[in-house]
Parts: sequence; structure tokens; C-alpha cells
Amino acid sequence: MRWYIAALRKYAIFAGRSRRKEFWFFMLFYLVFIILAMLMDMVLGTFSMELEIGVLSGIFGVAMIIPSIAVTVRRLHDTDRRGWWLLILLIPLGVVWLIVLWVLDGHAGDNRFGPDPKATER
Repeated sequence: MRWYIAALRKYAIFAGRSRRKEFWFFMLFYLVFIILAMLMDMVLGTFSMELEIGVLSGIFGVAMIIPSIAVTVRRLHDTDRRGWWLLILLIPLGVVWLIVLWVLDGHAGDNRFGPDPKATER
């Protein structure tokens, strides 16, 4: 939860770098919270089967667009790639290459996007 909150504190900060731990914990908690919001929508009757989204899950999803893009861009920066690599999602099977980039270890030492987050944490 600490890493999720750390990513939310950098809500719209696209500069710098994010470790794998920060990125993956953010994504894990995002998934858990969106599932909980969908379940609450189903219980409250605000879930639309046709749209496959509810009021609460829709609000949460929209609220998390900017932080999720920001943490993704910072994760790409950690692998020494520009944030524009996120546009690879527009290519069929581009998500596979993006997942590979997310899983890669960050660039050791400082790079053009900032200091090594692992080194500054120690």
C-alpha cells in the first residue's frame, strides 16, 4: 500500500523514474480497488451489464487515468526510454512489448531522466 500511495503523491509528475516495485504495487492496488468498486456497483445496482461499468468504478477509473499514465511514464524512464513508448499500445500486440519493458530492471545509476531510485532509497 505504501508504494500505491507514493505513486498517488506524484499524481501528475511525469518527470523522474519509478522502480518496478512502485509500478507493480500501484497496478496491483489499482486492480484490487477497481474490482471492489465494481462489486460495490453490483451491490448498489449501479452496474450496467451492457456498458460493463458502474458509477463508482467509472469515477474511480477516470480519477486514476492521470496517475496511472504518470507512473507508467516514470517506469519507462527507469528503463531509459521516453514516455512516448506508451503509444506502442496502439500497435497490435504492442502491450506484450510494453509488459517486457515494465518487467525489465531499471537502468543502473543515473540516466537522462534522473537519479537511480534504488540508489536514492538506500
